[in-house]
Amino acid sequence: MIVVDDGSTDNTSGVVRAMRDRHPEVRLVRHERNSGKGFAVQAGMAVARGAQRLFADADGATPIAELKRLEAALAAGADVAIGSRAVAEPGVVVRTRPHRKLARRLFNLAATRMGLDALHDTQCGFKAFSRAAAADLFPRLSTKGFGFDVELLLRARAAGWRIAEVPVNWTDQQGSKVGVLTDGPAMLWQIATARRRIARDARGRR
Repeated sequence: MIVVDDGSTDNTSGVVRAMRDRHPEVRLVRHERNSGKGFAVQAGMAVARGAQRLFADADGATPIAELKRLEAALAAGADVAIGSRAVAEPGVVVRTRPHRKLARRLFNLAATRMGLDALHDTQCGFKAFSRAAAADLFPRLSTKGFGFDVELLLRARAAGWRIAEVPVNWTDQQGSKVGVLTDGPAMLWQIATARRRIARDARGRR
C-alpha cells in the first residue's frame, strides 16, 4: 500500500509512519507542498510495482472490497478498469447528494464531447491498471489537478488500451476537496488542454 500525502497540514504522515512501523508493506510518499490530485496519483504510481495497480481516494467512498470487481475486469482482458457510479447493476448502491450527481453528469457530458464517448463516469477515484498500461500512461500524464482522469483515459484510448467500466458501490463523503463551482471550470480547461496536447503528440508520431 502506497499513501501519498500531498502537502497535508494535519497528521496524515504521522499516522502512516506509525502504521508502517507495524506493517512494513505500507509506504509513504510525502510532498511538502500541495501540487494537485493528478500529481499525487502520478507520484504514487511511479513507485508502484504490482502486476495490477489501483489508485483509490483516501476517503473510502468506494470500499476497498470493490477491488474484486476491477480485478475481474482485468482478468477478463481489460488493461484499464474504472469504477463507475453511473452504470447500474443489481446489488450495487450509489449514495450521493443531488447537486454532485448533476455536476457529474454535466462534466461527463463534456468529457464525452472531448472524445470519451461510451464512458459514463470518468471521475470516480477508483481505477485499476495492468502493469503495462500503468507503466505507459502515468509517466506521460501532464494534468496535475482534478481533471487528470480525463487525460488518463484519453491517452489510454489513443494508445489502444482496453478500458472496462465497472459498477461499484459508492457513498458520498463529507469534506470532499472538489468544489463543483470552484473546481469545475478549471477541470474543463484542464481536459481541453490535455486533448490538444494528446492530438499534438499523435501528429508528432506520424
